Amino acid sequence: MSVYRVIDVIGTSSSSWEDAAAEAISTAGASVRDLRVAEVTKQDIVVGDDGQLVYRSKIQLSFKYESP
Repeated sequence: MSVYRVIDVIGTSSSSWEDAAAEAISTAGASVRDLRVAEVTKQDIVVGDDGQLVYRSKIQLSFKYESP
């Protein structure tokens, strides 16, 4: 039997939602081991004062708890 935890993370990118999602996963993966599933739950765009677009992807990540 296994137990998994689910966390929410948000990645950002100036080029695409896909890059924002990849950034969220790779950054979280640096401190969370044994990632199993990543699900995009929300995407939006922030428009800066200068008109620059920032793509944001909210991701639910699940990872397996390790046995002591």
